[in-house]
Amino acid sequence: MSQNYIEIQTVAKHYGKVKALNGATLAFEKGGQYALTGASGSGKSTLLYLIGGLDRADEGSVLVDGKNLNTFNDEELAKYRGNEVGFVFQFHFLLNSLNCIDNILLPSKISAQNSKEVEKRVADLANQLGVSNLLEKYPYQLSGGEQQRINIIRALSLKPKLLLCDEPTGNLDSNNTEIVVNLLMKLASENGTTLIVVTHDRSVASRFSHQVEMKDGQIVH
Repeated sequence: MSQNYIEIQTVAKHYGKVKALNGATLAFEKGGQYALTGASGSGKSTLLYLIGGLDRADEGSVLVDGKNLNTFNDEELAKYRGNEVGFVFQFHFLLNSLNCIDNILLPSKISAQNSKEVEKRVADLANQLGVSNLLEKYPYQLSGGEQQRINIIRALSLKPKLLLCDEPTGNLDSNNTEIVVNLLMKLASENGTTLIVVTHDRSVASRFSHQVEMKDGQIVH
């Protein structure tokens, strides 16, 4: 039986006079894979940020695994992000002053997780993604597709329950887009991770079993 892992209940979010979300209501199943689509300004990224604890709803509730994120203080939200959520953005946000392996291991050092377990998992992910030979290189030495694969390893290094991706293929060519989408879906499926991907690319969205369309801050399909 399917189980709702995330529940968005009549959520509103305003930025000044702009209604980024306007009574959005939606549920995501545990372990499900979802594409969020819609025009620019439809509220896709805002919804993703609320689910990820990067921002707070002005009205309504965001429930993740039965916990209302609106009741969390800043410290609790930071712990939630560090322990339960992996993020992959359009821009990789890797530090050029660190090599790739140090970039990947940075979140684990902040969260004080078992370093040996994380390093073993990272080595396995790097092997699966075909970038084991790149770990000692610096981000600026890699192609866009390689940088995004390093970013995916970093996002999955702590075994998050939830993987949130905001236009992860936005800067990639069609070949690397297919590679990255395949990897995200495969790795999420293998680990039982709930995957939510914001995308404007219809060919990417069509790969997902669940497609959610947004318009004017509301769920329309």
